[in-house]
Amino acid sequence: LVLVGHSMGGMTMMALADQYPALIRDRVAAVALVGTSGGKLGEVNFGLPVAGVNAVRRVLPGVLKALGSQTELVEKGRRATADLFAGLIKRYSFGSRDVDPAVARFAERLIESTPIDVVAEFYPAFTEHDKSGALPAFRDVPVLILAGDKDLVTPSSHSEAIADVLPDAELVIVPDAGHLVMLEHPETVTDRLADLLVRSGTVPGANVGGHGSTAQQPGR
Repeated sequence: LVLVGHSMGGMTMMALADQYPALIRDRVAAVALVGTSGGKLGEVNFGLPVAGVNAVRRVLPGVLKALGSQTELVEKGRRATADLFAGLIKRYSFGSRDVDPAVARFAERLIESTPIDVVAEFYPAFTEHDKSGALPAFRDVPVLILAGDKDLVTPSSHSEAIADVLPDAELVIVPDAGHLVMLEHPETVTDRLADLLVRSGTVPGANVGGHGSTAQQPGR
């Protein structure tokens, strides 16, 4: 198995390692953790001033719970304020200014398709998430840790913290990239994943597309 997870996907992989370490040991050949975190997400400021962050942390769980009980009304409201949501989604998804409008719209559709009651259910898990203790389960296989340098959702410092636990991992911090780094800089992400497959021996080097190195900033 080669495990690749972005954001909550990476957190899910950590939970898998925590619950089933024998599966990781016996079957996993390589791991890629993209724009994710091992914990302390409750300390993320989302690019907001301290007062704004504290206010959001205090009221958002209750607001989401209330909205989750009025799903139909909220979904109508989301459609009515689509332009506002589009601006927020772009800010928290991408780091560069010249994102392809088609890519930005694709990201909007992905996020808009998640019902508000689902968001209300999973949001509290972010502050509770702490799986740094499970990361050593990945020490015996090739690991890629990749993040955008302008990620406001899971800042690159969280990827650096994962790399501190996994010192043999490849750490790549992608310039001018936000949370959806794989949509914003697909060539860079694809190249690093292809290299991971070769390093792990799961595919022969000759079968990899050979994109070559693209703009990236290896952290170590």
